[in-house]
Order: sequence, then structure tokens, then C-alpha cells
Amino acid sequence: MPAFRSTTAHMLRESKEYASQTLMGGLSGFESPIGLDRRDRLQALKSGDIGFVHSWDINTSVDGPGTRMTVFMSGCPLRCQYCQNPDTWKMRDGQPVYLDAMVKKVERYKDLFKATGGGITFSGGESMMQPAFVSRVFRAAKEMGVHTCLDTSGFLGRNYTDDQIDDIDLCLLDVKSGNEETYKEVTGGTLAPTIEFGKRLAAQNKKIWVRFVLVPGLTDSEENVEQVAQICEQFGEAVEHIDVLGFHQLGRPKWHEMRIPYPLEDAKGPSAALKKRVTEQFESHGFVVY
Repeated sequence: MPAFRSTTAHMLRESKEYASQTLMGGLSGFESPIGLDRRDRLQALKSGDIGFVHSWDINTSVDGPGTRMTVFMSGCPLRCQYCQNPDTWKMRDGQPVYLDAMVKKVERYKDLFKATGGGITFSGGESMMQPAFVSRVFRAAKEMGVHTCLDTSGFLGRNYTDDQIDDIDLCLLDVKSGNEETYKEVTGGTLAPTIEFGKRLAAQNKKIWVRFVLVPGLTDSEENVEQVAQICEQFGEAVEHIDVLGFHQLGRPKWHEMRIPYPLEDAKGPSAALKKRVTEQFESHGFVVY
């Protein structure tokens, strides 16, 4: 049996392929571990030496405060009806990226982040499917003085230790429904893990921006919105505000391209009146709403 190869960023330095490791398109500038067999990749994924990444971009005031580097990780256990990125569902569809390459990318932009009050945000997919990689990048970012933000449903919160949570400055927590039945209809998953993770964040004095997607006929009932508000109340002063995000059809072309039946084919976005009602419901509980 051949000896097990440890995964390091230097293992392919002498390879002729190394010079062409730069991934193009949405992963430009990252080094990909070419030549690793399946066993090596699984071990490197478990340790956080590599992460499977869909894409990344630089944006402003979308995925947290200031100018941010948002990294979209591959892999998600939920199947939300309104998902904009079904191409991130399977981890194997992402590109493996070295931890060192990701950290160097953060370092490249650290002065911009500090000047704008920005930082790095991990999104997805569901970044909690790769806790070792994400948490190691966050640890390195914190050592540079860079703000960290996790965009998550919280569904895999038990994957995170309290020490890993400690390196999260802000969580964009998707509370997709207030009751179990609707949550299962929307996502295929269960609601309790989101609540549990939110409480853990609050207990460690982490800031939370709650995100709620308003879909007419699916998540818009007064009862469901009230239950979402009651869940958010359990997080106490950790909740800085609630984002009411109106449903849109921007993700529909991807479902069509991937030949996946799209459950919201004929759904419309919320009217101004509906969004006003939902906003006022949350405000009646004392929340700031955007």
C-alpha cells in the first residue's frame, strides 16, 4: 500500500502543472490542489487544508458591513424552494482551494477592509458543511484584524465548536420560517437547529443580522411571521436588525439550466403592501427592519 501523502501547499511545487494552477473565472487567483486522490482530498477537507469553493467576489454593503470579500462555498444540505444558487448544492461541483491561497487573498485586501469597515464573509451553499476550512480562515483573518461574517441557515450549527464561534464577528442568520411545517416545506429540513445556533451566538455575544425571505403564499402568513419574530426575540440584544428580503425570480434560469423542476415557477414577489405589513409586524416586537 502506498504511503499516505500529507496535504501541503508545497507538495506540487516541482510539478510542471503547478504553474497552471490558477483557477479562472469566479476563482481567479486561487491555487487548486491538482493531483490529489480522493482519500487525500477527504483528509484535507476534514483538516481544513483545502475547501471546496464555488466562487468569490468583492461587494459593498450586501453580505455584511463595508467592502467585503464574499466566498461562496460548495455544498448544502437544504433544498430551499427559492434558492438562487442550486449550482452550489453539491460539494463535488466546487473547486478545491488551498487554505494558504485563501488566507493570502484575504491578506491582499486587508487594508481595503480596514479602511471601509469591511472584511470576509463566507456564504454558499452552506459554509457550515466545511467548518474546519472556514474557521481556520476566520482565525487567520482575526489575527490580521479583519472582520469576519458567516452567512448561514444555522442548520449545521452543531458542526461548530464554541471556539470556532468565537472567531465570528457577525452572523447573517437565515430564519426561513417560524413554524416547523412551513420550514420543512420551504427547505426540506428542520427548524430547531437554527434556533439552537442563534442562541449559541447570542450566548457568546455575537452580532446577528436575521434574514427572512418573504414569499407570497409560502412564508407570508401573519402566524408564520409572528413565529419568526418570537424566535428572534429568543436571541435578545444580539439581533441588530432583521432584513425582510422580497422573493424574486433571479435564480430561475439556473434551475432551468440544471434541469431541476422549479417549484416557484409562477410565484410573484411581494407587493409593497405585504412587505409593509410584515415590516410592521417585526417592528411591533421592537426590531429594526430593513
